[in-house]
Order: sequence, then C-alpha cells, then structure tokens
Amino acid sequence: MPLNIIHDARGSPKIVLSEPTGSTAEVLLYGGQVVSWKNERRDELLFMSSKAIWKPPKAIRGGIPVCFPQFANFGSLEQHGFARNRLWSLDDCPQPLPPANNQSTVDLILKSTEQDLKTWPHRFELRLHISLSAGKLTFIPRVRNVDNKAFSFTFALRNYLTVSDISEVRVEGLETLDYFDNSMQRERYTEQADAITFDGEIDRIYLSTPTKIAMIDHEKKRTFVLRKEGMPDAVVWNPWDKKAKALPDLGDEDYTTMLCVDSAAIETPIVLKPLEEWKGRQELSTVSSSYCSGQLDPRKVLLGFS
Repeated sequence: MPLNIIHDARGSPKIVLSEPTGSTAEVLLYGGQVVSWKNERRDELLFMSSKAIWKPPKAIRGGIPVCFPQFANFGSLEQHGFARNRLWSLDDCPQPLPPANNQSTVDLILKSTEQDLKTWPHRFELRLHISLSAGKLTFIPRVRNVDNKAFSFTFALRNYLTVSDISEVRVEGLETLDYFDNSMQRERYTEQADAITFDGEIDRIYLSTPTKIAMIDHEKKRTFVLRKEGMPDAVVWNPWDKKAKALPDLGDEDYTTMLCVDSAAIETPIVLKPLEEWKGRQELSTVSSSYCSGQLDPRKVLLGFS
C-alpha cells in the first residue's frame, strides 16, 4: 500500500499508515517514533503527554520511542540513548519480508554520524520495520555492526499506552518473576502478586519474561496484548503524582491515563561482532475484554494468542 509522507503542523515529516478496516498509525522520521495508533473506531490507543516537547533535540514523551544504544542511564550516554532524538531516513534497502495482505508498512534506517561517534564510537545501522494491520501494530528492529570491532548495547521499545484509569488496570504475565526496582536503587526482588496493579509509582525491569504480556483495562473493556521476541526483559512504568509533577514534559495528571510496558533487552547487553546483526520483534494488539463475574480471565486472553 502506498506511503503518505506529509509534514505535520509543526513541520515534522511523518508517514501515515492506514489499512482497510480504518485503523491508522503516524510515524515521525524524527526518532523513528510512532506517535499515534488509532483503531477502526478512531480511538487513540497510544498516550501522548499534554506537555510533550515536539522541538528537536528534545525527545517526545509519548507514543513508542526507540531506546538505543542504551536504556535509561545504564551507561555513559544520555537517558535512553540518542536514537529517539535523531532524524531517521526511509530505508531504500529493507530486508525482504513475506508479502502480507491488507498491511501498511514503512522501513526506516538510522546510521551512526560523526557526531554520534564522538560519544559512542561504534559504527552501526539500526533498521526499523513497522507494519499496521487490523488491530495490530508490529515492529521489527535490527541492529547491524558495520564497524571493525565488536560492540554491545541495550535496547527497548517504550510503549506508552493510553488507559482509562491507571488505578483500574492490571498487568498479567509477569507474576513470580524477578525484577530490578529502579525506584529502590535497582534492588532485585521477586514479584509476589498474581497481577501488577497500580496505587503508586512503579518503575521495574522484569527479567526473562514470557513472550506474551496482557494489559487489562477494565473500564474500557479493552486488553492490550504485547508479544515479543529477542527482547527478554519487560519494563513497567508509571511515575504517579509526585514524579509526574517533577517531569517538565509531563502534565501533572497525565499519569492517570498512561501506562508503559516495554519490550527490552537490558540485563544482558547484546554483543555484536563485526558484520553481525541482531533482530527483535514486537507485536501490539488489542482485544475486547470478555467479563466473568466482573473480572477478565487473563489465561484465556494469553492462550488465545499462543
């Protein structure tokens, strides 16, 4: 399906993906970032901060930013690395993928610049294939080492999801797993609850996670299902009220309608020898939550996506 490359009201080039049932996604070349994903009823599925800064070189808070070559400040670079505040290009040599009916796709590429090499001295090519189909948004990131020496990196796709009320949301699929608690000096704990619920700040990196995680929004009767490959960790984040007020690019009440559940490779950095390539995959989909005694059975949701 043909790409629509337009400039938004701020002058930023973007690609609009659309598919026959009516869902759409907007992808900025700045950051290679998806900033909107609407379903066939035109409901926005991604959260965008009411105070997001849309002017380079700032990162845009919301949507799905790409964190590379480091996540958070697990290294010497700026927070979450530099890929999310660089201008990407359309990839004219994408990896051939099997043709799929009723999909709208775009292939983007980011290459190391001389400026980047001063802070992270490794030559790379970061490719991102994004495809939209009915009820589904898929990402295939690939990192290739085009240097003459090995390098390592961490990576994440930060998924800002919009929810009706964070205090009514449950995250299923991470129970019994170990996690690093970033709000407690990265102490390691084991998840004891049968689901993650929210009544305060949560900033955790869950380790060796399953390929499927469900985010259940009771009020909207909607469940997001995250499927991922090549990214063994998952980050769950909501800043709650005090942290939200401390972040200049987040509205004071924005935390009540946002949830981040990220696909990530953090605990064990990815190591690439010269000319080696890493590939990941993330698929976000939505299903209507079916209720039984006022509560969704998450096992049915997860089994339905096996």
